[in-house]
Amino acid sequence: MRNARSGKVPEEERLDSLLGAIADRTRRAIIARLVQGEARVTEVAAPFGISLNAVSKHIRVLEESGIVRRRIEGRDHYLSVNLEPLGEVDDWLTRTREFWSARIDALEDLLRRNKRSRGARAHER
Repeated sequence: MRNARSGKVPEEERLDSLLGAIADRTRRAIIARLVQGEARVTEVAAPFGISLNAVSKHIRVLEESGIVRRRIEGRDHYLSVNLEPLGEVDDWLTRTREFWSARIDALEDLLRRNKRSRGARAHER
């Protein structure tokens, strides 16, 4: 849902769209194919054992997320990959990893202090 004032999609919804787009193995395979270079929709669809219509639905999800772009030339529809939106996923993963790493480090420190404290008390007895 876009913000009425700015016209921007909130970060959480944008991230949902990107993660949803790459959650499916067929869509990841489409991205992998397009990393090799621009291709017609029919070329992208060829290796899959599903209908062109089904592949088109996957492509639409990737287009809506911004990961795939379409260029139309006459009757041919050419697809190319835009990996820039995946940078948003990488940024989120980095922030999440840093957050949890800090939490785990703090927990380890607490456990070490607790263990030393218990050891000192046992030694006093």
